[in-house]
Amino acid sequence: MADDFDARNKGVAAVGQAITAVALVGALGIGFWTLAQSSSATSTPPRPATCSGGEPDKTQAQSGDAPPRASGAQLCTALHRPDLAELLGTPGEIAKSAGGSAGSVKVAGGKEITSSSARVELGTYTVTLRADYDLLPVATTAALLGDGAPGRTVLGRPAVLYSDRTISIGFRLDGSDSHSRPGVPARVLVVAQDAQDSGGSLSMALWRTDGLVPDDAALLRVAETVLPTLPGWSAAG
Repeated sequence: MADDFDARNKGVAAVGQAITAVALVGALGIGFWTLAQSSSATSTPPRPATCSGGEPDKTQAQSGDAPPRASGAQLCTALHRPDLAELLGTPGEIAKSAGGSAGSVKVAGGKEITSSSARVELGTYTVTLRADYDLLPVATTAALLGDGAPGRTVLGRPAVLYSDRTISIGFRLDGSDSHSRPGVPARVLVVAQDAQDSGGSLSMALWRTDGLVPDDAALLRVAETVLPTLPGWSAAG
């Protein structure tokens, strides 16, 4: 299941529109939330979507010798590759939507933790990429996930690969008639920001429109191709 923005007009009032979206809710609270506009059918072949949103944000602001942090726009640019469909094993498909965003949360002591994310939806797969600049090592993530998600190494860095599930959420613009239901299986790869696993991670998630279990080989191909192109990857190696 891919994210979709399904607006059904009730008269002429926009407040009556209904919206359906898909969110990926991770076992550790790592999630993605995006609403993608639906495209109307035309007689001309569709053109690939371009990255939207993800303007320069706080994730780029830092001091000292810390490696650069990727903004939502940079994550989207890295993920929305011309060969993405081929890497996923679905050559010929084009992106239906693409976008990036960023945010932050304050924790105890007033410390602000930043993150950024991007999402690209194609015909068969939806793939998301998230950068979390926190102090949580990937080894801790693997331990919290339990024995079902053993640790591994990806591109020379600690990583963990685990199963998740999307959740479908529907609501109206006036706040009424909200509902949610289980979505489709997803596979999530979390890779440490540096080889020492000193904190922070890059997470890539993959799910299918038809609800089948995503191909781990496809997820790993995309990750191994995209992650080394991100700002600060070599510096933090």
